[in-house]
Amino acid sequence: MNHRLVVLTELIAPYRIPVFNALAARKGISLHVIFLSETDASTRQWRIYEDEIRFSYEVLPSWRRRVGKYNLLLNNQVTSALSAAQPKILICGGYNYIASWQAQDWARRNRVPFLLWSESTAYDHRGLHFPVEWLKRKFLSKCEGFVVPGQSALEYVQQFASPAQKIFVARNAVDIELFARRQSIRPTPERLRGELALPSRYFLFVGRLVRPKGVFDLLEAYQALPSELRESISLVFAGDGPMRAELEALARDIYPGCVQFPGFVHRDELASYYALAECLVMPTHTDPWGLVVNEAMACGLPVICTNVAGCAADLIRENGILVPPANSAQLSDAMQRLATRPDLRQFMAAASVKLIQEYSPEACASGFAEAAEWGRIQLNA
Repeated sequence: MNHRLVVLTELIAPYRIPVFNALAARKGISLHVIFLSETDASTRQWRIYEDEIRFSYEVLPSWRRRVGKYNLLLNNQVTSALSAAQPKILICGGYNYIASWQAQDWARRNRVPFLLWSESTAYDHRGLHFPVEWLKRKFLSKCEGFVVPGQSALEYVQQFASPAQKIFVARNAVDIELFARRQSIRPTPERLRGELALPSRYFLFVGRLVRPKGVFDLLEAYQALPSELRESISLVFAGDGPMRAELEALARDIYPGCVQFPGFVHRDELASYYALAECLVMPTHTDPWGLVVNEAMACGLPVICTNVAGCAADLIRENGILVPPANSAQLSDAMQRLATRPDLRQFMAAASVKLIQEYSPEACASGFAEAAEWGRIQLNA
């Protein structure tokens, strides 16, 4: 008999679809996913790959507004959707929407085990705000358990979890086979560079062009490279955001050197950008994980990453270099080291491909399945 598992999460993210597909394919689980909205056009330009979805799902009617730095999302059919889905265990992605609190209350009233799927870490800047931290602690105290993506999130939740609350690790994942396949089935590198108008050598950043992503640190680090190195290697910002115009203005003053801004790049084209790069640079000041690191590793890239990224404790080993956030000098040193050591890049690239195999959609689904089985036992106890 299949066990009814309902996951409540914000939007249809392309990197979550393979995980939910893998989870739905597991024996003993009947998965239904409730999305609070299809996407968030104010911050994301993702395509919605509906044709790839192999699990039961629904998208609730929603109202969304951006108020300053806060993202408001309201839904008026949360409880009715849960009642119709009849979960035996409910996993909720996040606590920052009213729908999350409604779902927690519904689960309490219907005696359904409720677990929080949380990516928060000790480096999360939202934790610096007392009202947010107070609400978070209140929400966490009412959860039966937690699902976390990796070591940093696990250590963070352990600070608040009681002995009665169970913690499961579902390793954050992307479709590594898709990225590996797309970067291998392509024209010759020279032809591809020409088609994409990419330089012969470049450091790659992938993400939103906002200050917390460390984009200004990266530009400063590139400018600090020796001029003869900048003549031979460029910097590419694959992404868009409110800081783009300012970054482009600053980049025009860098000489010698070349900084390119191709804009937002969809998933299907990203593998080519990864495949042709020297390495991925993720200079974030705060990030619950950083799935672009998973993507880059699947394409065989070394990684330079700040030590506050949620993925750093899990994914950056012999395949990359960790640097502190907001430290352009150390970031520049790491970039110079990789740019001048082809042997090191080759070693790290091979290490990336090997390590990322442990972070497959199936491995992530296994963590959710373990949580669902625990919930079934709790329900029958």
